Amino acid sequence: MTPGSQSETGTIKRLVLKHAKDAFASDMTVARQWRDLGYRERPDFARAVDEYDRFVALLGDLGVQPEFLPADEAVGLDSIYVRDACVVCERGVVLGNMGKEARRTEPAAQGAAYAEMGIPVYGAINGEGRLEGGDVVWLDERTLAVGWGYRTNEEGIGQLESLLVDCYDELIVVPLPHWDGAAGVFHLMSMLSPLDRDLALVYSRLLPVPFREHLLERGIKLVEVPDEEYGTMACNVLAVAPRRCVMLSGNPQTRALLERAGVEVYEYEGWEISWKGAGGPTCLTRPVVRA
Repeated sequence: MTPGSQSETGTIKRLVLKHAKDAFASDMTVARQWRDLGYRERPDFARAVDEYDRFVALLGDLGVQPEFLPADEAVGLDSIYVRDACVVCERGVVLGNMGKEARRTEPAAQGAAYAEMGIPVYGAINGEGRLEGGDVVWLDERTLAVGWGYRTNEEGIGQLESLLVDCYDELIVVPLPHWDGAAGVFHLMSMLSPLDRDLALVYSRLLPVPFREHLLERGIKLVEVPDEEYGTMACNVLAVAPRRCVMLSGNPQTRALLERAGVEVYEYEGWEISWKGAGGPTCLTRPVVRA
């Protein structure tokens, strides 16, 4: 099995999570941090732990047995969103350098944990480079799309290009919209969730025209998130296998569109662990190996 996978839709074989009990730590920690981190509302610690337990159970029912990052006092509530602190390639993990200053300690913490877990760290973004995992999407095994916005900058993209130069044939830089501004939470995966090699869930009103046309030219069918459900994170879904996904509950129109496109959909309740912190199932998970 290769050290990492250059796919967003293959069957998950190795998955890393961070449990809410370890990311949130306590109700006192939540109370101290949530406003400064820009959460929509204060998460309830006990309910968040319960939601997360049920999220893990759902993944288990789908054949995914995750591994967990440990509690770490060097990081905060946002460490629950494990995808953002790194990128995965066929040679292992590339640690990011967070655009959100309050999260700057997360990549090093993940790197130390990966060493204990036997997951190779291939490189890291450093200096003035900024790069978050939510902005990096493998369209196929040799094609990488990277969002350029408030969380990922030109220097970070340049460093990633150099690190992964032998791992891809094409790297597409996707300019991101201002949307809610620098303090908001917006990544490339806020408007694009791959479901299979030829299928993706998108919110086209925010997609740059050249990038949307490129997706269509590649033969990727686009399932369009309705305007009414974009704000409830309908565009953020996790493919656990081709055309099999997990999504946040409360988006019935999007679910129906996905099922019409031949996708099996499984829902989880995520008011505390997802909606309040604006991090859906892709944000909560870091697939390391896919088949």
